[in-house]
Order: sequence, then structure tokens, then C-alpha cells
Amino acid sequence: MLDRYFIRPSTVDRIRNAWLGEPIELYVTWLHENNYAARNIFFRVPLLVQFGIFAQNHGATSREQLPDYIDGFVTAWVKNHSRWCRNASDRRCVENAARNPIIQLLKIILPDYIRDVNRIPQDPFAISAPGFFSYLHQERGLQETTIYQYRHYLHCFEQYLKTIGLTELHALSTPIVSAFITECSQRLSKNSLRYPVGVLRVFFSYLYREQLITEKLGQCIEAPQRYRLANIPRSISWDEVRQLLIGVDQRSTIGKRDYALLLLLVTYGLRAREVAALTLDSIDWKRERLLVPERKAGHTSVYPLSPVVGEAIINYLQNGRPKTKDRALFFRAMAPYRPLTWAAISQRAAHHLRKADIQVPRAGSHTLRHTCVQRLIDAEFPLKNIGDYVAHRSPDATEVYTKVAIETLRKVALGNGELIS
Repeated sequence: MLDRYFIRPSTVDRIRNAWLGEPIELYVTWLHENNYAARNIFFRVPLLVQFGIFAQNHGATSREQLPDYIDGFVTAWVKNHSRWCRNASDRRCVENAARNPIIQLLKIILPDYIRDVNRIPQDPFAISAPGFFSYLHQERGLQETTIYQYRHYLHCFEQYLKTIGLTELHALSTPIVSAFITECSQRLSKNSLRYPVGVLRVFFSYLYREQLITEKLGQCIEAPQRYRLANIPRSISWDEVRQLLIGVDQRSTIGKRDYALLLLLVTYGLRAREVAALTLDSIDWKRERLLVPERKAGHTSVYPLSPVVGEAIINYLQNGRPKTKDRALFFRAMAPYRPLTWAAISQRAAHHLRKADIQVPRAGSHTLRHTCVQRLIDAEFPLKNIGDYVAHRSPDATEVYTKVAIETLRKVALGNGELIS
């Protein structure tokens, strides 16, 4: 396979004669089978040859020892190739470009390394409060998705305690907890802040029950006050939607895909998870219908397939979607070709909103969902019909949009300002 990418026989011989020559050739075959671009192979092969030389010069005698030399090689690589980096983000890109090919290679040649790389991280407070996550599973009966949130916020809390030098749980106090919540409030909205507050309340209640702390800290934590209908939906105008769609370059593979994604989001008010779950079977071309299964409200929706949306999807299927046996509708544009995740879809929506210079709080896929709902509200559709259309679980979720009565407010603005009694 090396002969396919490297023309000079001397170059091929030099690679094969390297200490990691055979594994590198296996890796090139894997890259080729997964449709990686040739430029990736041209960059990665010399890097892996240098990694082998680095490991051997620093004492490596077997392939099983290679993981011990990754950090040292990456540090040296970044030092030699980061002089043009303008910030920490650029340096991380250089670091990832060196580290990722090595990890991929080791996954191929060291089966045991897969378990090492993908090992489950230790639960937070596993030593000081070892039974907490069993308590969440067995006594509270929480689902794994909820426990993931507990794990995330307790990791943050554990890291915070390390930074301030607190190592014993019995030394916890109200000022320490308040300082942590204050720090969280600097990067979380009021609505989001209730999650770490709720996690800490449950955690401290458990610690008090197990006599690991002597103070009922859970009762000292108050979540920020949230008032119903206090927030305005983060929708954009229909003119801004046109501006957004015009800015998508449909000449590229990514543009064809993203254009279809954006149309699905704003036309049907779909969530990013629902778009990610679409497959080739979700489109009934014969009856011109779009099937959206397993929605958040627990049902399946069937929509008429808009001609504009259908044309965008056809354009992507014919000219942008990679050739694969997977039935998912949307894929990454670069190898390895995998279905897009909901997070990637939301990120693409945010990217195009920023590119179009559309100012909106927390730009993402939900911006277009809010826009779809707001347009239906402005068209004076019944709230029940709108809620069913976008699969709201309760009427309250739809009612929040009625506070932005654009047309009614416009009439008030055009009036003479007098009150009518």
C-alpha cells in the first residue's frame, strides 16, 4: 500500500526499514480503507517514523513500551513546530495533530492499548465517598444519563477543592461551597446553574447520612430564582434566516450537507438529536413525507416533505454524502466517515449563525427551532397545533412564545400613544 502513495522506491524502502515500518504499513492500509485523503497519509507517515526513532533513542525495546513515550514525543514535536502558533488554541491543534495518529497506530498494533485509551475514568470522590454512585444507582434508581451529569459536576467540584488545597471532606464549609457556586455562575446561566446546585444538594445529603460531614450543607445551598416566562425566546427574524441560508456555500460537500441541515431545523423545528437520528428510511420519497421517530414527547411525527428541503437533501445525497452502507442520513465530511452527532449539528448551526453575523444568545440548533415556533405564532396558528408540530411535551413550552407578539407590538408603536379606557 505504501507504493500507492509514495512514488520513489527509496522513500518506500526507508519507511519499511524503520523500526515501526511494518506497523506503519498496516496503518496506511487502514487509512486507505477508511477513505482518508492522501494529504493525511503524507503527513502522518513521516511523523510516525520520527516517533519510532524518538522512542528507540530514548530506550524503547518493544512495541508494548511505546505508550510511555507519547507525551515526550508530543512535547518535543510541539516545541519544534509551534513557532507560528498565535495562541494556546493553535498549540493544541499542533499537539492533537501529533498525538492522534500515534494513538490510532497503537490501537491497531496493540489490542490491549484500546482498553487503556478508552478506560472509564475514576468516579469523583471515589476514595473519600466510595458508595455515592452505587447509592444513585441502587437507592435513587437514577438513569445513566442523569448519573453522567452527577459525575460531570462532581468532577468539577473535586477539581475545585484540589485547587484550593482542601483534601478532607469533613473540612467542607458553607463559604467554600458558596465560592464554588459563585465560580460556576460566571460561566453558567441561571437556568443551567440549578444543575450543579441540585447535584451538590444530593451529594451533601448523602455525606451527612454517612456521617462523612457534620453539617447539613445541602440545606445551605439555594438555587437562583427563576421566574416563569422571564426569558425571551432566542429566535431570529425571517430576513435573518434568508441571510443565514444565502451565506452557505453549496459548492462544497460541507455546504451541501449544512444547507440541508439548516433547512430541516428551521422548517420543521427539529431538535439536533432528531436530525442526527434521521436515516435514509426516514424519507418517503414516493409519498413525499418526512418521518421523525422517537421524539422527546414520546411519539413519532410525519411531515409533508417540503420541495425546498427535498431538493437540498437530494443534492447532498447525490453530490455530498460519502459512499457507505450505513443508513444514517448525515455524515462527517472527512474520514473516518461517521454519522454526525447531535453536538456536531448544533455546532454547525452556531458556525453559520456567527458567519452570517447574526447576534443571538447561545447560538445553536435551538435558535432555528425557536425561529420556526415564533413564525407559527406570528401566523396565528393555535398553540395546541404548534406544540404538536414541534413535539412540545406540555403547552407551557409553547406558551412562552406568546409574550413576543411582534405584530401587536408594531400596532402599538404606530399608535398615538393614548390610552383607551
